[in-house]
Amino acid sequence: MADTVSDHENHGTEPVTDQVHGSAWAADLERPEHAANRELLVEEAITAVENTVEGSLVQLVTHEAHGHPSAYLYESLEETFGDAVHWEYVCQCNCGGHIVRVEV
Repeated sequence: MADTVSDHENHGTEPVTDQVHGSAWAADLERPEHAANRELLVEEAITAVENTVEGSLVQLVTHEAHGHPSAYLYESLEETFGDAVHWEYVCQCNCGGHIVRVEV
């Protein structure tokens, strides 16, 4: 999807990734700053997908504080990527968060 790391604003926090991923990986969106800021979580989820090489996948592990990702993440993925990516809900983690697998 991307050749360089996205330059989305990171709100003064460490970015979810600072590299392009050429194989399957998981984006940790369960940190306290993600619990406190849904906009940051969505922004970094998009960054994670942008920094995943075509033909690979990223698992977006979201914070439980925002509930099921269909309520806030799917629409942003659709608006940003359209048919260029495919996502599916995987499960709810034991910690209460959720996993969404995105194939690029």
